[in-house]
Amino acid sequence: MAMAMRMATAVALAMSDARAYLSRTATAEGQPMTERKFETKPLAVPSSRISRFAKLSGLGANIAGSVAAEGAKQLARGQRPNMGALLMTPANARKVADKLAQMRGAAMKVGQLMSMDAGDMLPPELADILARLRAEAHHMPGQQLKKVLTTAWGSDWLKRFKKFEVRPLAAASIGQVHRAQTRDGRDLAIKVQYPGVRRSIDSDVDNVAGLMRFAGLVPKGLDITPMILEAKRQLHEEADYEREGEYLDLFGKLLKDRPEFRVPELHADFTTREVLAMSYIEAKPIEVLEDASQEERNRVMRLIIELIFDELFVFRLMQTDPNFANFRYDPETGQIILLDFGATRAFDEDFAERYRTLLRAGLADDHVGIRAAAREIGFLSEDMPEALEDQMLSMFLMSLEPLRHDGEFDFGANDLALRMRDAGMAMSEQREHMRIPPMDTLFLQRKFGGVYLLATKMGARINLRELIQKHI
Repeated sequence: MAMAMRMATAVALAMSDARAYLSRTATAEGQPMTERKFETKPLAVPSSRISRFAKLSGLGANIAGSVAAEGAKQLARGQRPNMGALLMTPANARKVADKLAQMRGAAMKVGQLMSMDAGDMLPPELADILARLRAEAHHMPGQQLKKVLTTAWGSDWLKRFKKFEVRPLAAASIGQVHRAQTRDGRDLAIKVQYPGVRRSIDSDVDNVAGLMRFAGLVPKGLDITPMILEAKRQLHEEADYEREGEYLDLFGKLLKDRPEFRVPELHADFTTREVLAMSYIEAKPIEVLEDASQEERNRVMRLIIELIFDELFVFRLMQTDPNFANFRYDPETGQIILLDFGATRAFDEDFAERYRTLLRAGLADDHVGIRAAAREIGFLSEDMPEALEDQMLSMFLMSLEPLRHDGEFDFGANDLALRMRDAGMAMSEQREHMRIPPMDTLFLQRKFGGVYLLATKMGARINLRELIQKHI
C-alpha cells in the first residue's frame, strides 16, 4: 500500500504535455496550413523495430563505455570502482532520458512509468533528469506527419480541410495533437499517433526495461515484472485510438446531464486506430485557477473529486491518467473540460465493494477491519513482516486524514504530503519486502494522488467526508 501511495504521489508531479503557439503560415499542396511555435524541435520518429533496437543498443554501449572509462580512471588513482555508482550517474540518466525522448512511443512511455513509479526510490538528481520525460516530447517533421495522415485518410486528405495546423498544439509519448478546420465547418482537435508505435510496443518495453536494469536505474529489490506486463497491456490499449474514441463518446453520454463538465465530441469519420478526431474546445490550463477566488477554486476541485468517486462507485469506469493537462477550464462558463481517455479503466463491482469496505473501516478507525480489507484488496501480503505491515497501515490511516477531517479540509495549509513522503522513504529501507500492489489498485491510487496534488496546488478547501459519505 505504501508503494502504491508513493507511486501515486510521484506520478502526479508535473506531468504535462508541452504546449505553445506559433505565428507563421505555410502551405501544403495548395492548401493553407497555419503553424504555431512549439517549444521542442521536429525530430523524425524511428518507426522500424530494427532502428529502434539499434538506438537502444547504441545507448547501452555508450553507457558501458563511460563506465569502463571512469572505472579505469579510478583504478589508476588506486581506488576500487563501485559499479553501482558508476552506472547511476546523472550523465548516464541524462543519456537515457534524451534517447527515450527522441524515440517516443512505448520506449518513452515506459521510461515515464519507470520514473514515476520508482522515482522516489532513486537519487534525487536522477529522478529529476528522468522526470523530463513527463514534460518533454519532440514532434514529427511535416513530411512524416503527412505520410501518417495519408496512410490513415488517403492521398487527397488535405482537400477535406479548410485549414490544418502543421505544428502541434501538444506532443506526448504516443502521439501529437493538431487543430484543423474542415471544409464543412467543423473545428477539430486531431490526435495523430507516431508511426510504428503499436507494432513496437512489446519489444520497446522489453528493451527499455533491460536497459534500465543494466544502467542501475531499477532498485535491486523491486520486482518490476507486473509493471512491465501492465505497461504492455496499457500501451496496446492507449495506441488504439478507436477504443479511446469509444470511451470519449461514452464519457460524454455519462456526463450529458452534468453541465459543469464538458467532453469533446467524437468525429468518427476522421477517426482510425492511428488518428483520433474530436471537437476542438477553447479553454485554459486548469492551473489558471490558482489566481481565481477561493470560492471558485473550491467549487472546481469539489467537482473533480466528486467525479472520481462517481467513476469508482457509480460508473465503475475511470480515466486513470492524473496528468494536470487532462483537465482544462473555461473561465467564461466555469466548465471543466475533460481530455484524453486512452488510459480509461473499468472496475468490477467486487473491486468497488472492497474499497467501500476499506474506507468504512478507515473512517470508523477500525484497525482490525482495515487490516482485513487491506489483505483482501492485496495491499498486504502473507509474508510481510509484522512491523512493516503496521507501518503501512499507519500510513493508510494518515492518507485518510482529509476524509476523516470534520468540516472543510484545507489542502493548501497542511503537511500531509511531506509526512506521507517521509513515511514512504522510511519504509523504502525495507524494499526487499516491498511488492507492487494489484494493478487496478495502482492506477486508482495514482489518480487519487494526482488529484490530491492538484487540490493542494489550488489551495482548495473541501469537506471530503461529506462527499464520500453517500458512496460508502
